[in-house]
Amino acid sequence: MLFALLSLPVVEIEEVVTTYVDPNNGSGPLWCYGASLLVRDGARVFVSVPETGEGVPPLCNTRWQLFERTGDGWVRRQTGERFEEREPCPLVRLRGGRLFLSTNPVIEQGATHGPSRPTLLEFAARNPTAPPKVLDPLWAPDGVFTEHSYRGIAADRLTGEVLLLNINSPRPEYYWSLLDRDGKWSRQGKVAFPIRACYPEVVLHNRSAHILAIGDIVEPVKEWRDLKFEQTKNTWDYVFRRLFYTWTADIGKQDFAEPVEVASVEATAGHISNLDLWLDGEGRAHLLFIQRNMQYGFLRDRFFPGQKMTASLEWVTMKGSKVVARRTLLSHTEGEAGPVPVHARFHVAPGGRLYVVYYAGGQDEQGQPLAGDYLMQILPEQSQPVRLDLKSPLYSFLTATERGGTEPSNTLELFGTGADPLTLRYARVRL
Repeated sequence: MLFALLSLPVVEIEEVVTTYVDPNNGSGPLWCYGASLLVRDGARVFVSVPETGEGVPPLCNTRWQLFERTGDGWVRRQTGERFEEREPCPLVRLRGGRLFLSTNPVIEQGATHGPSRPTLLEFAARNPTAPPKVLDPLWAPDGVFTEHSYRGIAADRLTGEVLLLNINSPRPEYYWSLLDRDGKWSRQGKVAFPIRACYPEVVLHNRSAHILAIGDIVEPVKEWRDLKFEQTKNTWDYVFRRLFYTWTADIGKQDFAEPVEVASVEATAGHISNLDLWLDGEGRAHLLFIQRNMQYGFLRDRFFPGQKMTASLEWVTMKGSKVVARRTLLSHTEGEAGPVPVHARFHVAPGGRLYVVYYAGGQDEQGQPLAGDYLMQILPEQSQPVRLDLKSPLYSFLTATERGGTEPSNTLELFGTGADPLTLRYARVRL
């Protein structure tokens, strides 16, 4: 395969946004990794960061914080009044300096868990300290929402519309609600996956809506579940092995199609990380995920002896409900030299140029570490990856994404964590 040459990206900024205290509630600052926490509005950059309440018992022991980057560094512009959230609160943007924060406070004040009230807060980017406008979404009947919302959100910056998702707690269903360009919650519905699916990436473009979500259920194989408990003593045992995609051509008129299973490693006790979703100008949906054929070496040794563990960064293109292309961008086999994919995101530049930024570990053939962040163009043609010259590499991160309303840009922006998982960092890279 011939690869295009990629000009060397320039790291312009690396800095700490803030630090974070583990709430010990099963969540974390990037827990809603399918949604956006970083947005750019013109020259302004904002992030949403949860704050843990000192002495407040879990699960609902955090509150939202809105930070802005200024000439004096990162400044906290506003924060929630009470510690009443379990999860981080996704942030999106529409043109005209409109910022929207998805919140999910528990209804009973002081409760550690229980029924919640999904809400959308609207801020003005030009005056981020002003009190937000509170928007109460309308939902289809029978939805039951709790502190475990696994919510998703997408913003269509061109039409001025927002799509919200919130999981129905007792059943494997997502309830959705559309905030239209007139400021009305004009349509609601629900989508059911074959099993409970969570951490959704969501795209909304001219009423065309798309969802990518990962199966999230308790280990279904008793023999595997027993061995994992024997090895780890951990009673928490959820697995992520089946990847699902669904879409609708016009969410204002029709519901989502029957979900399609895009990938599965169910047969070999593997693991899939759903990472990103992008819609091109031809209406094709591009899916990004990391697939591991087996998650644990001890499971392999007992149930799949002699097989090697693999990890690959996968790029799948959908047209409607059909897979039209599958490409492996990076792969590694146990015992071999080479990079090991760990995490990745899309970045969209003007002109429909699509990049993948990823973190990889591993060693080269001389035993030298390859760990670091890399950038690769994949559309309109693929390039060789180049390493980003970050002094503090980011192991897990979000980008300022088009799904969250940020304009395509020749500047790559990252928000995430590195060697210290409790220090939240920001990086800006000129392409």
